[in-house]
Amino acid sequence: MEKNNALQEGLHRGLEERHIQLIALGGAIGVGLFLGAGAAIKTAGPSLILVYFLAGIIMFYIMRALGEVTVAYPVSGTFSAHSNIFLGPLTGYITGWTYWFMWVVTCMAEITAVGVYVSYWLPEVPQWIPALCALIVMASVNLISVRAFGEFEFWFALIKVVTILAMIVAGSAMIVFGLANQGVAIGISNLWSHGGFFPYGLEGMAMASIMVMFSYLGIELIGVTAGEAKNPEKSLPAAIDKVFWRILIFYVGSLFVIMSLYPWNQIGTMGSPFVLTFNKLGIRAAAGIINFVVLTAALSSCNSGLFSTGRMLYNLALQEKAPAMFKTLSPRQVPVKGILVSAGFLLIGVVLNYLVPAQVFVYVTSVATFGALWIWAIILIIQMKYRESLTTEQIAQIKYPMPFSPISNWVSLAFLAFVGIAMFFNADTRVALYIAPIWFGLIIASYYAAGFHRNNREVRNSVQR
Repeated sequence: MEKNNALQEGLHRGLEERHIQLIALGGAIGVGLFLGAGAAIKTAGPSLILVYFLAGIIMFYIMRALGEVTVAYPVSGTFSAHSNIFLGPLTGYITGWTYWFMWVVTCMAEITAVGVYVSYWLPEVPQWIPALCALIVMASVNLISVRAFGEFEFWFALIKVVTILAMIVAGSAMIVFGLANQGVAIGISNLWSHGGFFPYGLEGMAMASIMVMFSYLGIELIGVTAGEAKNPEKSLPAAIDKVFWRILIFYVGSLFVIMSLYPWNQIGTMGSPFVLTFNKLGIRAAAGIINFVVLTAALSSCNSGLFSTGRMLYNLALQEKAPAMFKTLSPRQVPVKGILVSAGFLLIGVVLNYLVPAQVFVYVTSVATFGALWIWAIILIIQMKYRESLTTEQIAQIKYPMPFSPISNWVSLAFLAFVGIAMFFNADTRVALYIAPIWFGLIIASYYAAGFHRNNREVRNSVQR
């Protein structure tokens, strides 16, 4: 691949391996595990464990596809930049702006939720105040340096990790040794004693797959860090390789413990399973602890959202598919204008959430859920196109090859298509299938209206193959 100065990145490689590791882990663990587990369990019962396991395998292949191309082309705008190279300028444009919009609307919801979580301790404070303060703090962190972002994300992720591990260890002790149960082992019979392991059959698993896949939103963030990783050839593979096992431990492990301790058909009516477990241990402040953890998870999402949107606008500008002002870097090599514009949109989101009906806001955020399926599918297709551009000798020399490609690509794409079809049969997610075509129509129209189609010069990645 010829070098092109138009895409010469000037970002600072300030993210160390420990940052990348925790960013990858934090991206896979969201608020949904702490607050949304009850709804997912109601949909599929104990078989939700199997759904998470199968979906985890698919996400592992998606991450390996991302890793193969990203190690060869370690730039900040991964999906958009790689799409521009291997799938064409239009696909790169659609992918970049879709990912930007996906994170903006996701963070609009998260930043508003911050106010709700803070009201647990300070009910007299208007919710918009902590939401605004959180936005200012997270924007400031991102504007300081990429290392500041990495440090905040490291500690945010660590809080979630410690909480989940504590619940798994304590819950396992209850199951095996009868801890906090007068020494009587609880066992795991709850997994099959209330309608069986598959109480709602394949239909329940299919509907649960929607929520499960959406809970993985953000796991691809590790690719966006590629342009600022100190040693991407080492740190990215190390983080990606551990994603699958972390998913097994944190998602499958925690759900196994939760549904062993409590009848699955009662979990949604008793409050957060994490609060229940810590309460059972005699920790009176359990509700406050989990509320704090969920607050940090929301802040983590906002922090990651500002990071990724700023970098995506920066890379789109390098491709000449966004205003040139987004190429501007601060003295510390941070895409300052991209971050500020994204933060501005988040501020609008906080205001809108109080002015428009809640249902309208749900409709807007539904695009983000469909956007995730688009991004993951594009990652798989990019990897196949990348392989097609190589000779047999070059394929044998790939530094971080995706296992079982292209069979694993097609299986993963089929799974994503299955989830998309399942969305149509769920009243809460069906709206995404109506709004998504409108979004893609508008973004394609803007591509031609801006005259990008008349620019025959493809802007290529500046990184040597």
